[in-house]
Amino acid sequence: QIAFMTLTLFPIRLFFAAFMMLLAWPFAFIASMGSDEQELEKPLSWWRKVVDILLKAIMRMMWLAGGFHWINVKGRRALPAEAAILTVAPHSSYFDAIPVTMTFASIVMKAESKDIPVWGTLIKYIRPVFVSRSDQDSRRKTVEEIKRRAQSDGKWPQIMIFPEGTCTNRSCLITFKPGAFIPGVPVQPVVLRYPNKLDTITWTWQGPGAFEILWLTLCQFHNSVEIEFLPVYIPSEEERKNPVLYANNVRCVMAEALGVSVTDYTFEDCQLALAEGQLRLPSDTCLLEFAKLVRSLGLKPETLEDDLDKYAASAMKMKKEKVDLREFSAYLEFPVSQTLESMFALFDENEDGVIDIREFVIALSVVCKPSKTLETIQLAFQLYQSESGTITEEDLAHILKTAMGVSQIDVTHLFRAVDEDEKGKITYDDFYTFAELHPHFAEDYLYADQMGAESSLETSSLSAPNGICTDFSPDNAGDRKKPLQKKLN
Repeated sequence: QIAFMTLTLFPIRLFFAAFMMLLAWPFAFIASMGSDEQELEKPLSWWRKVVDILLKAIMRMMWLAGGFHWINVKGRRALPAEAAILTVAPHSSYFDAIPVTMTFASIVMKAESKDIPVWGTLIKYIRPVFVSRSDQDSRRKTVEEIKRRAQSDGKWPQIMIFPEGTCTNRSCLITFKPGAFIPGVPVQPVVLRYPNKLDTITWTWQGPGAFEILWLTLCQFHNSVEIEFLPVYIPSEEERKNPVLYANNVRCVMAEALGVSVTDYTFEDCQLALAEGQLRLPSDTCLLEFAKLVRSLGLKPETLEDDLDKYAASAMKMKKEKVDLREFSAYLEFPVSQTLESMFALFDENEDGVIDIREFVIALSVVCKPSKTLETIQLAFQLYQSESGTITEEDLAHILKTAMGVSQIDVTHLFRAVDEDEKGKITYDDFYTFAELHPHFAEDYLYADQMGAESSLETSSLSAPNGICTDFSPDNAGDRKKPLQKKLN
């Protein structure tokens, strides 16, 4: 079927869809010329309403060209005055733009998108909230703009937000980002379903690329999509004060409507688990739990590297000194809490009430720079090296166990390969030179030694149960009573 459709229907559909997008461009360009905020907050003029109808019709023809012959809509879309924000999940594909083109709700987009030829003009027409990656204060400004629009009593168009923040394969709902819920206004949950016999829609970082997804989908004779508008969710007073609670409660409502589980992992956890550095995290790593605790403490992604430099400098002054919970609290400048106690327990290898602060710094470095293995190892060498700038095999074992978040690892094979002169100690320059010559050193010298061993050091490149990563199975996500896994036990 794919071979036949590729030679017949695919090029026709692709041409027609591109033609529809080009046809929409002049209408969007004219309608968006000279628009300012004061004009946008007024009711649409008659000619803009006509443009709206024309553009929606053109976009519907574009999706029709893609095989979406009919779109099954359930429920009633709330008016802007009833719910200023539409939260859509699961987010699994760029085909999720279908409800955007149906409603012309505003969306949150990176600022660079408006410069894309043709597409940028269409995006500008729906009056999105632009996020600038070059602006250090962009996150705060984005939240403030969402809040301002959401509290405008329906003057602005509704804002459509995909709170997962990334594409998954719809087997579960990952943690919702709180941006849509910070304004504390009612939201309308919207759930998407693609009940196709063969899934060619899903587009995640594991799996087919963007063009392959487009090709396979256009080779399907018919593609089904369901959009269900759930009842408006009105937050309680407690939820208004706690956006994270609000987000979690809305996610549970949407998960129940979809008949799927929820998992507390986030997009950042996926990045950590699937990072392309030399050290791939094993399935039994405790660093995913550590990353969750880091976020729970309030350490923010945008300042994490600065925090890492500060903590590393303090750790170097402390050298090999171990600290108890109270001293750990003072070191991080956070009060003792259940979250801090849980983090401390991860590194309390002997359960004697003290930890090596250097292990915390190494783990934090992995969370900050999941793909930059050598930068983490260089920092670890600085923390562990003697006055002569060398470390022993035992030191290397501590470093790699912490960097991978596991309880046991055999580094003898690797250490001997680096220590060519058999001095019993190595420098970072020795390790760096070896890593340059053997970029797959972990696979060759660490993982290979562990194959079949009970330490379960599987690499995350193995097939995942739900397409996200090996630790994100919904079956495991619901186990709230599972004890914290320690780095060493």
